Amino acid sequence: QVQLVESGGGLVQPGGSLRLSCAASGFALGSYAVGWFRQAPGKERELVSCITSRTDSTYYADSAKGRVTISRDNDKSAVYLEVSSLKPEDTAVYSCAVPITRLNTDYGCEKTGYDFWGQGTQVTVSS
Repeated sequence: QVQLVESGGGLVQPGGSLRLSCAASGFALGSYAVGWFRQAPGKERELVSCITSRTDSTYYADSAKGRVTISRDNDKSAVYLEVSSLKPEDTAVYSCAVPITRLNTDYGCEKTGYDFWGQGTQVTVSS
């Protein structure tokens, strides 16, 4: 079955860090750009970071720069999002997605259309 599964979320204190994982089943994640998104209650979903296929070019939202790192391990068909210096406003459901109909997006992952999604993992930042 073709699917994306996120893991690694949980409850963390402000200033803490998390490593989120996005694992693909049924297809080769390395053939696609991958985006990490988040959606907080009452807010629109927003792109946090993304990484291209093959070239491993990355994009970070302004709010993520300096404290977020995206990486991929194509042998494991996985993409990771490391987030540090977490703030209460980072509380959201974090989801990964791919442009499933667009093979090999090697540049401009922030501009591509993402149409296949995981179910998300909850990140709660609170003391």
